[in-house]
Amino acid sequence: MTTLLPVDRDEPDSASTPSMSPSTLDLLVLTFNCAKNLINPGVFATHLASAFGHNAPGLPDLVVFSLQEIAPLSQAFIGDYFLHPYVARFDEAINRAAALWRDGGADERQRPQDDVLRTHTEEGVNTDGPYVLVRAHNVGYTAILLFAKDPARVRDLQEAEVGFGAAEMGNKGAVGLRVLYDAAGKEGDETQSTELTFVATHLAAMELNLPRRNANWAAIMRGLTFDNPEAVVERMRSREGTSSDVGGSSGEDEEENGERQHLLHEEYSRRHRQLWDEHYQLHLELQRQLHDISVFKPSSHLFVAGDLNYRISTVSPPPDAAFPSLDPASEHYYPTFFPLDQLTREREAGRTMHGLTEHEVRFPPTYKYDIEGGHHDGDDGPGPDAVPWTFAPHRYPSWTDRVLYLDLPPWVKADRAAPQMRVRGYDALPVVRTSDHRPVFLRVDVPLIPPSQLAPPQTQSPLKGELDEDGVATPTAALLAVDPRMRLPVEIDPEAWERRKAARQKERLVGWSMFLWSTREGALVLTALLVASVGGYWLYKSF
Repeated sequence: MTTLLPVDRDEPDSASTPSMSPSTLDLLVLTFNCAKNLINPGVFATHLASAFGHNAPGLPDLVVFSLQEIAPLSQAFIGDYFLHPYVARFDEAINRAAALWRDGGADERQRPQDDVLRTHTEEGVNTDGPYVLVRAHNVGYTAILLFAKDPARVRDLQEAEVGFGAAEMGNKGAVGLRVLYDAAGKEGDETQSTELTFVATHLAAMELNLPRRNANWAAIMRGLTFDNPEAVVERMRSREGTSSDVGGSSGEDEEENGERQHLLHEEYSRRHRQLWDEHYQLHLELQRQLHDISVFKPSSHLFVAGDLNYRISTVSPPPDAAFPSLDPASEHYYPTFFPLDQLTREREAGRTMHGLTEHEVRFPPTYKYDIEGGHHDGDDGPGPDAVPWTFAPHRYPSWTDRVLYLDLPPWVKADRAAPQMRVRGYDALPVVRTSDHRPVFLRVDVPLIPPSQLAPPQTQSPLKGELDEDGVATPTAALLAVDPRMRLPVEIDPEAWERRKAARQKERLVGWSMFLWSTREGALVLTALLVASVGGYWLYKSF
């Protein structure tokens, strides 16, 4: 979609709106820990509508949900059909939110939230909306949902997953989607496309597990690949086998002396240099191909969202601990606690979220909330909009839920006319009764830069970090050296897919075992099997 222009509430197709240069994609990325509960679509839609109206005149082109603890473990491990009720509620909620934004307009968004809630959570409200669920994918507890207003513009979709929970299963893990998005331009213009990579993740919990969270991120960089790295290596090995063979430099001529022996020695040396060059070029090509299947593909934008679980302390709070307050007059006003944020410290030290950027955090801690009256399933009704809550006393309130992105590379920014990643909003949504986390969203205009322009140029010059002839700062060699699009922070694990395949089998076994022995539906299945077995045995004895 082209750069956002003022639009009316009918949301006309962007193909009919004037295109601007550079074109941008209006993107909303939201992360939410569902606490294994069904959401209430009406309540969630009401809150999501505020994100749709946040500093933007239109609905986002793409919406990505990063969901953690999307369902109970048995259903999450089995997946497929068993996750459908949980995914369907988000599908309903996003289109309810779009309808609320479109039909209500600015005046309705300014109405008291309880009035809006009563209006839009009643049965029979039309929830048909503009968003289509393009893909839903999960690894255990963690799921990613991709919605588009125009799914025809989304193509070349790829998936990736990695587990780093018990036995590398998906009770903790990450799941990724990679797509090409085509923008609409003027008739006759060449289609503008950009590549987007989205990662949804859930890192290790508990205050003391800071090293494990960093290790989880390293596992994502090594193992979350959009193609089988072992297959990539094998393809390169087959190419290497066809390289020049230096054998047979002719032992039959070893006894010859003089000029012929000298010429043979030069030929032998030349062929060795040629073979070394070929091996070196193949090595570089292998590294490029492995880089392209990683989360840090140089030609792609990257967004990472999830319950990253970074806290403000490495120990649990004592009984008399000071907690962040939402009162600006308090000496414990929550911004004073943010310098203790582990994620910011670890990221700036280069130990996690390598190369990623985060917009300024101005919202309160997003975890851990105790809801008065307890947490509820999404079927328990909407309840009051202002959910009564307190911070849980056994956990330091922390900014666990975050959305980060890879900013434009230095070789793009070096151009005076370079586009920018324009953040329209980065905020937390209100507390809901179904979870002890608050949802967090990032609304951003993403420049539709073609993959060929996002990728590093073949030669980097100048690299002095000075001003060029036009007075524009050039990227330094040091800056390029730490950019993950230039060099991966860790090596890709060639066996990642095989280990994930083995872990997936364990998940199915654990999931079905838990489902059969710990759920009402499983008990019905076991009862039916028992009745069928007894009936079959009785029939067998009767004949």
